[in-house]
Amino acid sequence: SRDPDSILDYLQVRAKFKLKGSSEINYLLRCDYWRDDDGVLCSAPKQYLEKMEVEYERLFGEKPRKSRAPMDPNAHPELDQSEFLDDEQTKIYQSLIGSAQWAISLGRIYVCVHVMTLGSFRAKPRKGHMDAIKKFYGYLCRMKDATIRYRTDMPDLSDLEIQEYDWSRTVYAGSTEEYPGNLPIARGKPVQQLSYVDANLYHDMLSGKAVTAILHMLNQTPIDWYSKKQNTVETATFGSENVAARTAIEQMKDLKFTLLYLGVPIVDRSIMVGDNKTVVDCATQPHYKLVKRHLMLSYHYVREAMATGNYGYVWLNGKDNPADILSKHWAYGAVWKLLQPLLFWQGDTNNCPPKMIKQEPVN
Repeated sequence: SRDPDSILDYLQVRAKFKLKGSSEINYLLRCDYWRDDDGVLCSAPKQYLEKMEVEYERLFGEKPRKSRAPMDPNAHPELDQSEFLDDEQTKIYQSLIGSAQWAISLGRIYVCVHVMTLGSFRAKPRKGHMDAIKKFYGYLCRMKDATIRYRTDMPDLSDLEIQEYDWSRTVYAGSTEEYPGNLPIARGKPVQQLSYVDANLYHDMLSGKAVTAILHMLNQTPIDWYSKKQNTVETATFGSENVAARTAIEQMKDLKFTLLYLGVPIVDRSIMVGDNKTVVDCATQPHYKLVKRHLMLSYHYVREAMATGNYGYVWLNGKDNPADILSKHWAYGAVWKLLQPLLFWQGDTNNCPPKMIKQEPVN
């Protein structure tokens, strides 16, 4: 409504309803909301993390030891051969994993892959897995200032080179994206979809499965994130990256139609960014031929999306790909230049330097 105060006045004065939470949002589902000095809406699970720290102290009799990384970069918990936990310790481990999963839902993007990895052992964890989740809590409690800022300005995509090709002489000629006929009229500022995708081959050394990692942005705001083992075992990076690209397109379409049904105007072309040049060329160049037949369906699905003109797929150096945070066990120094503008920088991210600058926490 353009005049929400009149609605509240009617409900409270004339209809005699007692309303709760009708003021500006400040706390919802254990997540804190506020506006920073620039007036930008922010969200972070500050109180929830404090409760996680208190619960940890109750369970173990001490506070988490602060750590510079959620997990060692070369860690492979699936190879751990330590003794199994007893039933009581298993329940504690499961509780810690559950709390960490909700922290991810509330915006702790950068620990997705670590919780996904450790969550694989919930049914029968070992002592080494318990030690790993303790170290994880130490990092989570140390990095409390991470904040999602809802920046609504259009992103600067001038440095992304989107190649235009003629698909008219291919099997994808005339491809279009179908839209439902009952969509509401779009209102408000336009929104640019921007999704970063990555895959980590041979993430699990027991099953051989890779990890798909996707970070979805709306304008300059991270809005959804995904980190999960792939269903199939791929023998080369090309295969795992191709599967990840298909998953990303599926999620981008789902997010697009959700926004359209909410009446949000979407920029005509949604952009997907990946760091494997061969896979990008395979998806965007009409003359490219695939020789690995088991990837054929993913190959055609992504290429058809590109042929509609509603999606673009561009290459970005892996060191600059934020999805890299969601696919690998990383070292603090290796990802800070990606984390800082995403979750720790107040103001225009174009002014964010490549090296670490400590900022005072903003309440």
